[in-house]
Amino acid sequence: MTTRKPNVTTTGADPRLAGGRLTIDLDALTANWLFLADKSKPAQTGAVVKADAYGLGIVHVVPVLWQAGCRTFFVALAEEGLRVKAVAPDARVFVLNGFFADAFPVYEQSDLIPVLGSLQELSLWKHLNAGRQDKLPYALNVDTGMNRLGLNVSEAIAFAAKGMDEMPVLLITHLATADDPSHALSQKQFESFQKLRAAFKGVESSIANSPGVFHTLHSGFDLSRPGVAMYGGEPVSNVANPMRPVVTLEARIVQIRTGLKGETVGYGATATLERDTRIAICSVGYADGYLRSFSGSGVPLRNAVVKGGAGFLAGRKVPVIGRVTMDLTSFDITDLAEDAVKPGDFIELFGPNIALDDAARAAGTIGYELLTSLGNRFHRRYLHSGKGD
Repeated sequence: MTTRKPNVTTTGADPRLAGGRLTIDLDALTANWLFLADKSKPAQTGAVVKADAYGLGIVHVVPVLWQAGCRTFFVALAEEGLRVKAVAPDARVFVLNGFFADAFPVYEQSDLIPVLGSLQELSLWKHLNAGRQDKLPYALNVDTGMNRLGLNVSEAIAFAAKGMDEMPVLLITHLATADDPSHALSQKQFESFQKLRAAFKGVESSIANSPGVFHTLHSGFDLSRPGVAMYGGEPVSNVANPMRPVVTLEARIVQIRTGLKGETVGYGATATLERDTRIAICSVGYADGYLRSFSGSGVPLRNAVVKGGAGFLAGRKVPVIGRVTMDLTSFDITDLAEDAVKPGDFIELFGPNIALDDAARAAGTIGYELLTSLGNRFHRRYLHSGKGD
């Protein structure tokens, strides 16, 4: 049996000039979506591609998901929805972040579907649709415990009883704690949403985000809408991650130098060398989305994880030393053989050897933030064989 070699599409900075590179495995992303779709059955499965597909690029992500069978996409902004439509014209696209009157012509022309989340938005939508023979579709967001966007449950049930010229094409709510299976709020949210489904009988419903797909109560709904799990992130806390890694971030080594015992490294002199230390200075920093909180000292957030971040180089992990700066980060490579690395080599910051969420924890954050913070100075390589498994 032969293995199909993936095609490579490159974008971003010239690889000869870039300080780092991103490798995005679209086959792994497709496989993750198919896995989530299987777990979601008998519900259909959409995909959340807001924030430019979690930083990976709508123009690259949406076509492979469409090819895999995804027909429904969720974005935060109408502008993002237009970009989805540009590469998947027949896709059903829901816009999550509210509705404003000046955007109505865009919805008329684009076939995007707003997710309405207040009585005011519903009233405005009804007013703007007045006189139209073909009322434009909309979705309804109901808050069941997040206290973010959405009608409250009593408002939604009263609205359903009163009715409207056109009912929503989709009823959604958002789970606040599904990544923690033991949290009682999820049970309450599922119970509230079941009451809503009864009030909006016959309307398609969606409750399961990435962790929701794995929740024991997720079955019985019509559409799941995974996000971070597709991109390789952990869907459930404190459980082995079943998703394949999608993104590998690497930085180029600019210089290797030796600091002497007792000397300090970087801004603020926050790291004092306890031995003669070989240091790899790498071309990545917080301007690229490699967060300052990866610093091993000198940042209050680091009190929880004193050692901070690490890279993977020549077969082993090497720690960040000193402060992450705008364009450069230092790593302690003393324990590597002297001939193991040289300037121009690449160090992995997260990927197959350092899990995305492990890296995020070292920076006191979550994988979502790392992905969506990735800067535009990287050379990007997209791998895609078309197999997706």
